Amino acid sequence: MKFIAIADSDSYLKWGAAFLGALPGVTERERELVLIETPVLPSAGQQAAALAVGGVPAEQLFSLPLTEVLGTLRREQPDAVLIALRGPVAAVLIRMIAELPHRPVIVTGLPGISIPATRKALAFRRQADLFVLHSKREIREFTQLSREYGWTHRFALATLPFVEERTGASGTDLVFAAQAVVPRTVDDRTRVLELLIAAARADPSRRVVIKVRGVAGEPQTHEEHLSYPELLEQAVDVPTNLVVSSAPMSAALDEAQGLMTVSSTAAIEAIARGIPVITLDVFGVTGKLINTVFEGSGLFGGEQAVLRREFRHPDPTWLDDNYFHPAEDDDVAVQLEALVAARRQGVLPAREPARRAGGKLRLAWDRKRAFGDADRTLSGAVALAVGTPARATVIAARKVKRAL
Repeated sequence: MKFIAIADSDSYLKWGAAFLGALPGVTERERELVLIETPVLPSAGQQAAALAVGGVPAEQLFSLPLTEVLGTLRREQPDAVLIALRGPVAAVLIRMIAELPHRPVIVTGLPGISIPATRKALAFRRQADLFVLHSKREIREFTQLSREYGWTHRFALATLPFVEERTGASGTDLVFAAQAVVPRTVDDRTRVLELLIAAARADPSRRVVIKVRGVAGEPQTHEEHLSYPELLEQAVDVPTNLVVSSAPMSAALDEAQGLMTVSSTAAIEAIARGIPVITLDVFGVTGKLINTVFEGSGLFGGEQAVLRREFRHPDPTWLDDNYFHPAEDDDVAVQLEALVAARRQGVLPAREPARRAGGKLRLAWDRKRAFGDADRTLSGAVALAVGTPARATVIAARKVKRAL
């Protein structure tokens, strides 16, 4: 089976590489990993961190512009392609690939915790043949939401591919898995930093590590408007045992006593390795915080729990429905094999794209908006020049209508 994975940002690269490396029935010679050029192209350091736990070595990663990616697909005609891309980019590329002659099976998915299920995640990936999720709960909730909108997504279950099973914590660090958009406000992020400073002062003999996804200037999957290192520069009398690290999460966990987070997928990585966790609940438990998945896990804790390093192991009854199902429950390989067989027999059904008003100009607009400066086409430039003022007019008209 010839399989090509296409990724764009740091988190999608980590997931795409690990998924490709773990996929049964695909040998090293039959796989390719492509990093498509977009405004969030990971730096060399981010690429190394993303590949640290994947089954694909760095020398097998190729960075290509959109036109060369499509040329590669036309030339090599893979059996399947994995779209490991952010939503708007995924929608554009899936539509383009679906129009190729002898098109491959189009597989897509999300790179971590995906509860609550969202309409956007589904809408951007409607035209894919197979949508990979990582827990029974995700399958259930995404299936329900897809049906509510009258869509026909086909879902497959796969264990998170970068989760490494080990036994117990052996380090002494309190590792905080920082997130770009959770919590969002300056006040809330400042509160988290003050908590970390207090935890470092509470025990100067042990480190508190702020694990970030990138250093200053490096792009991330989600744009971060105020990073913890930036906030740290404004702090006074910072303890020397409070440090910032952009090393791979697997390396940070090697030195961890426990992990603290609001809702990072790093919690799943820690649990798999037997490392206890605190999911901070001081800002509430809501869909916007992406932490409702931890309800019933027994992992929630407040500031005093962090200061006392009272990390928790999950309730065993929570595990099966949430990322820790038996490996034999995974059906992604079986579903993919059936779709590839249908493609080879010439009976892979076409999937209709979402209907969007505006014709070719709208498609060029979507492409330019998704790829930014990486889209160097004349049609993209024209669409942006025409579409930007038109969009502003539509938005203004909607505001006036709501005000009436």
